[in-house]
Amino acid sequence: MTEYNRDQCLALAGVCQAAALTQAFARKGDADEAALTGSMKSIIETDPSDTESVFGGIRGLHLGLKVLENQLSDRQAGKDAELTKYVASLLSLERKLSRQSKVMQALGQRIEQLKRQQTLYELLDETYLANFASVYSDVISPAGPKIQVGGSQPLLKKPNIQNRIRASLLAGIRAAVLWRQLGGKRRQILFHRRKIHACAAQALNQIPRSID
Repeated sequence: MTEYNRDQCLALAGVCQAAALTQAFARKGDADEAALTGSMKSIIETDPSDTESVFGGIRGLHLGLKVLENQLSDRQAGKDAELTKYVASLLSLERKLSRQSKVMQALGQRIEQLKRQQTLYELLDETYLANFASVYSDVISPAGPKIQVGGSQPLLKKPNIQNRIRASLLAGIRAAVLWRQLGGKRRQILFHRRKIHACAAQALNQIPRSID
């Protein structure tokens, strides 16, 4: 069995990580901070040396790789239909956005603004997360079908949770853009499931077990 493209695998894991963060915030009001850090870094890293560095290194993709491995495994117990829905929605939305040049141009401009704000805020500062969220609300949400997020209604009404969810979805779009730029196609997930699963498992084995 030939190996699946590792860079595509990492980018797809980025989409999975954004989906997992979205679910965690919507259902529990909290999420893996290391994963959130990696995903937020990915939004403002527009000139990376390689795919790993988009997320601040492979450690920043630990959650996404675990989700990707679980979702594509033969073990039914590890699968989550809601996460599958979020990943599919993000890939579909990004595909629609990619055909709208004005939207992509506006998205690029807003991300440049976020990059310039790095000196003003810590990455996970509430104001900075709200700024990430506003890019999703202002640019992405009006341009395509809305992603329906399920969870705890009291949590979903909280502005800080709404900001974290929208920021996570923005990271999912960024990862989906990267995946497409690297040659990723949705049919690959169906036809190369085992290869992608093996690639995710191999990448996970490169991360020290101490962070589990």
